[in-house]
Amino acid sequence: MKTLIPILGDQLSLDLSALAGADPADSVLLMMEVADETGYVRHHRKKIVYILSAMRHHAAALTAAGWTVDYVRLDDPDAADSFTGEIARAIARHAPDRIVVTEAGEWRVAAMLDSWETLFGLPVDIRADTRFVASHADFADWADDRATLTMEYFYRLMRRRTDLLMEGDKPVGGRWNFDKENRKPAARDLLMPRPHIFPPDAITQEVIDLVQARFADHPGALDGFDYAVTAGDAERQAAAFFAHALPHFGDYEDAMLTGERFLWHSILSPYINSGLLDPLDLCRRAEAEYRAGRAPLNSVEGYIRQIIGWREFMRGIYWREGPDYVDRNFLDHHRPLPGWYWTGDTDMHCLAEAIGQTMETAHAHHIQRLMVTGNFALLIGADPAAVHRWYLEVYVDAYEWVELPNTLGMSQFGDGGLVGSKPYISSGAYIDRMSDYCRHCRYDVKQRIGPDACPFNALYWDFIARHEDRLADNHRMAMPYRTWAKQSPKAQAATRAQAAAFLDSLDAGGDAGY
Repeated sequence: MKTLIPILGDQLSLDLSALAGADPADSVLLMMEVADETGYVRHHRKKIVYILSAMRHHAAALTAAGWTVDYVRLDDPDAADSFTGEIARAIARHAPDRIVVTEAGEWRVAAMLDSWETLFGLPVDIRADTRFVASHADFADWADDRATLTMEYFYRLMRRRTDLLMEGDKPVGGRWNFDKENRKPAARDLLMPRPHIFPPDAITQEVIDLVQARFADHPGALDGFDYAVTAGDAERQAAAFFAHALPHFGDYEDAMLTGERFLWHSILSPYINSGLLDPLDLCRRAEAEYRAGRAPLNSVEGYIRQIIGWREFMRGIYWREGPDYVDRNFLDHHRPLPGWYWTGDTDMHCLAEAIGQTMETAHAHHIQRLMVTGNFALLIGADPAAVHRWYLEVYVDAYEWVELPNTLGMSQFGDGGLVGSKPYISSGAYIDRMSDYCRHCRYDVKQRIGPDACPFNALYWDFIARHEDRLADNHRMAMPYRTWAKQSPKAQAATRAQAAAFLDSLDAGGDAGY
């Protein structure tokens, strides 16, 4: 029986479920670069380079492992625009008896896979993606009898299931979560670890040239591309993280510093989400660093929680809530993002830093995303669907199943509290506490009113006032509402006038000034 096995761009794993039990002598692996996938949003150009180059290198690895790989390039003059179109062409070329494929990561692609059996009259075996700890059914079983879905409790289930950082049925150290220890601001450190740099080889350079020619209107710089594009180089980056950065990762995972793009972060999420690295293997290696006394518990627990906690939880939410989750807008926000979200050209130094490095590298760490770019978008009342599209466009690790719940749910509170128990908003004080950004800004983080006042300050209180009818009963918002109520009517009016003037300037296309 001849089998056609499509491998998608986020399935770059040699142990993919679609390959289990397959005979290389009777199988053709189909890998497809298609216009629909590179263009359904305006992906950052470095993101496109990373995905296409990693695919081409993975095809070479599969060929070296003895598989027959039918690889369709984006610049093939006969290429179809879609996965379904390429399946049709591959069936004509290879006359397979069946199709075996690992389930898609996104609703949009899953609908394509579901249509193939009817369209082509062939049996299609869609297999579960075994690279995750929890299946869709596992998450549904956990979630269906709960009034609220709290990641912390799901995370504990994942800890017990994987036996990570466990002593019997109890967590190592007597606590499940060491997040309170992981909120330290960072000082400049000449010994700060640096991620490996992987200069483009001939394959990657060919992709860079292709992207330069075809995607000139997409955001982001192309110069200086240095991501790993092979499993071997991704493993080198992982080994460097465990040896040099993990010991201080926990302490400084929320910190931000001007000009420092990576700090003690792993920079492994692109490789995990595309399949070059195994997430559970990384967790076990992190645990081994703790067991060997080379990394503290708060760092290791924090790292593991991001993967088997948040990452798995986001996937569960995405598939449970359905394809219309993207349309939720609990706060009724509709303002477009400022044009400088694609340039970083703003006087607010924190946003200039976070967006500037995003446009340069297609990377920013989770606090830059949540508490700088996401916080600002939420405070100004940006349309959560537009914010979602921006995050999906600009980050190299962004795939909709993980990005959408993080953005629309946690960052923008668009689902009304399904993912996050409260809106993640702050004035400038949080950014000042966790970074040195405010020291380099023309605005004064201590001021709420006036031409030099930090815009976050008035916007924060304006958000509180604007959404009192929706949020005043949220127990986690009780303190800010009590504080707002204690302010005099005159002070409240001045704050809201300050915010209104800023928003009017923003709507008029201004930079970040009044």
